[in-house]
Amino acid sequence: MYGKGLLEGMAVTLKNFFKKNVTEMYPEEKPRLSERFHGSFVLTADKCIACGICSNACPNMVIKIGSERDENKKRFLTSYEMDIQYCLFCGLCVESCPTDAINFNKEFELACYSRQGVVLNMWKRPENINSSNEG
Repeated sequence: MYGKGLLEGMAVTLKNFFKKNVTEMYPEEKPRLSERFHGSFVLTADKCIACGICSNACPNMVIKIGSERDENKKRFLTSYEMDIQYCLFCGLCVESCPTDAINFNKEFELACYSRQGVVLNMWKRPENINSSNEG
């Protein structure tokens, strides 16, 4: 009873022993990512019209958009934040953007040591940056 199972297990081990390894040594070798990989996000601020459609499309309300109106009653972007600790990476924000201002990039190493590190401040106007943060 025990001998048969042991022999079958050893046969599987010997058969796979001489095959090529399929394990990737991750920190030294970066994995090959597919074209449809959903990594982190990148915002092209020049394309953003601050319409808020991406914010409304997000099921977890991860996106916070700050906008103001100029003298021509046209909106412009003042801040764009994503709290990715609640993000599903579903891509609804990317699909819903009418100007393709937000897209995925290939960055996948998003681990951090604090909750403040998971809030992506994607874009902030220079006049809105707090002067106490400057060195």
